Amino acid sequence: MKTYRSVFWLNSLSLLLVLVLIVYAKFFGSSVGELFLQPPFSPSLDVAFLTHTFQILCAVPPVVCAFSFGLLRTIQPRRQENLFILCSALLTGGFLFNEIYRLHVVLAIAGFPKLATISAYAIILLGYGLAFRRRIQSTPYLILLTGLGLLFFGITVDSLHLNGGTISSLLEGIPKLFSEINITLYFWYVCYGEVMREAKALR
Repeated sequence: MKTYRSVFWLNSLSLLLVLVLIVYAKFFGSSVGELFLQPPFSPSLDVAFLTHTFQILCAVPPVVCAFSFGLLRTIQPRRQENLFILCSALLTGGFLFNEIYRLHVVLAIAGFPKLATISAYAIILLGYGLAFRRRIQSTPYLILLTGLGLLFFGITVDSLHLNGGTISSLLEGIPKLFSEINITLYFWYVCYGEVMREAKALR
């Protein structure tokens, strides 16, 4: 019964948010119909294929971390490591939100410099690293550092606004793609290890 109640309230909240968006679009936005516009589509499979792959990969860590946090909280609610998994879900979820909705671009249009937005993200990431320094050191953190290094390389290339066309696109896109591959692998390994450790403890 509790499950059905939770589902009911979740659906009710979602409906309320949709109605708020519709009202906003009606009176302050472009139009209500544009809320459900399809993303740009091309009949050619290769167009934006790696970009979409990157976005799909971005969705894996927050889902895996959130699911693992739910399991771990059920098995051992007061376990200190649960906070690390929860914050990892929030951090990677925020990155996913930014990549899907292009928040940094929206903020730049609104007048916030892109460098300031990137700096804010870097400070949040630094705070995460310092807060869970010891916990991260006990994991295969070189995978995470590799991913972050590649990500910052791609961001740096993007910030330079190179005029190389295809070359600059590859220099930005390939490191970002492989950064997310490594970040996804890292959180997958960490969450799998945490869940398996608690599962063995129950035996």
